[in-house]
Amino acid sequence: MTETEMLLKGYGLTTAEFFYRMPDHVHVLNSFIWQEYDLAPDHPKLFDFIEFWQREIDGPLHSVRFNHRKLVAPGEWRNVVGEFTVH
Repeated sequence: MTETEMLLKGYGLTTAEFFYRMPDHVHVLNSFIWQEYDLAPDHPKLFDFIEFWQREIDGPLHSVRFNHRKLVAPGEWRNVVGEFTVH
């Protein structure tokens, strides 16, 4: 599916910041930024990535902060009937 098709089907851009502990230094927090087109409010891709992280990555998660922005909203579309060119 193309990005345009995803946006028209209701997908929006989800940005998540993962705070995790360093495997060798448990008192040190590090951060990782992740972005993907996802569906709110369930966020299946985000939760799949969190499960992947917990299963495959050595650094245990401390917390996750995320934001979701629908890029195409109904109020942003207008039907343009004509166009004027001014020189």
